[in-house]
Amino acid sequence: MAHQAQLGFQDAASPLMEELLHFHDHALMIVFLISTLVLYIIIAMVSTKLTNMFILDSQEIEIVWTILPAIILVFIALPSLRILYLMDEIDEPRLTIKTVGNQWFWTYEYTDFEKTDFKSFMTPTSKLLPGQFRLLEVDHRMVIPMNTPIRMLVTAKDVLHSWAVPALGVKVDAVPGRLNQTTFTASRTGTYFGQCSEICGANHSFMPIVIEVVPLGTFENWLSLITTAD
Repeated sequence: MAHQAQLGFQDAASPLMEELLHFHDHALMIVFLISTLVLYIIIAMVSTKLTNMFILDSQEIEIVWTILPAIILVFIALPSLRILYLMDEIDEPRLTIKTVGNQWFWTYEYTDFEKTDFKSFMTPTSKLLPGQFRLLEVDHRMVIPMNTPIRMLVTAKDVLHSWAVPALGVKVDAVPGRLNQTTFTASRTGTYFGQCSEICGANHSFMPIVIEVVPLGTFENWLSLITTAD
């Protein structure tokens, strides 16, 4: 079965990504209305020979086209600032996960538990199972519970990396010697893919991110299994 091309954003899997999609539609509609108005004015000026000798020097017009853009910018800035504050808000996370970018793989550590750190490498094409995606599948997925506030601590060991999962609305730079953090809540179960969004070297495109969101009971079983395995 052929897959249709993805022309827009991925489906939102977190409340934060839903807010980002709403803001995108809000800003896009404003841009569309402005473009329509400008196009109408251009067509009207080209298609008619009627002119007004006072239109080139009108104090009222200058006031309107100064105040109107300012009002439009306010309608864009207010929801944008709200989302920026929501992205930086970390309120009582239930689970903290630390990820470290390496050349060229990710290391995950569940800091609330002992012996729960592992490395996540891209699965080679020769070892892919039916239904798995080339260049996106990994040997060890990051597993998190659904509807649980997650705090991500992101850093790097060697060069700049960027931990990004579009469906969750998350993109954090991994900087050596610096610990950045973000938060998200997965609102539904599923498997979500991301990639390093920083040009970090020759194998930059070979360090994908795979997050598997499961119910809380399944997460606890998975956690006990990897703890026992270590």
